[in-house]
Amino acid sequence: MLLIGMFDSPFVRRVAITMKLLEVPFEHANWSVGRDFDHIREYNPLGRVPTLVTDEGESLMESGAILDYLDERAGPERALLPRSGAERRRALNLIAMATGAAEKGVLQIYERVFRPEDKRHAPWTDRCRAQMSGSLAAIDRYLGERGASQWLVGKRMTQADITCVCAFTFLDDALRVGSDAVMFSSLATLAGRCESLPAFQQTRVPFLLPNS
Repeated sequence: MLLIGMFDSPFVRRVAITMKLLEVPFEHANWSVGRDFDHIREYNPLGRVPTLVTDEGESLMESGAILDYLDERAGPERALLPRSGAERRRALNLIAMATGAAEKGVLQIYERVFRPEDKRHAPWTDRCRAQMSGSLAAIDRYLGERGASQWLVGKRMTQADITCVCAFTFLDDALRVGSDAVMFSSLATLAGRCESLPAFQQTRVPFLLPNS
């Protein structure tokens, strides 16, 4: 299999970590949506990442669809998303908040990178930051309420943990959200635990803003 996209993207990274945890061999095409846009479009007409090219030559697009394929391939006992019921709904809700926070972070980054300072619209970026921070705070609050449990859902790592940590680490690299140790203390603890694991370390590429 071929995974296309750079690991500094939380969406690419959550796929790569999942593949490593499920022991799915893959090659990595470290292609940028800027520099390698035309090359990526040979596999994905949108030119977006992640894109996964399966052993059968099928191109899968968007991280959610790719993760669904990987879980189906792994089987119900090894799948990283709960099969049904309240735990599945809870995991999907946490994942939605984490990916939403990451997307709002990306919009803030685009505003900073692609617009001259005098053209930036502060009410828009303030709104994006409020949405991002609100989602992270809700995840952090939920994790804190779990008490002694070290995982977001159930008694083992699930896709909720992987995605939330990938989003939090990306946003901390790019926007320093982790500087508020009180607001996101539970989430920071989860991130520290996960980032020490081999699958996370092997995909850790800090996001750096241009000229940073």
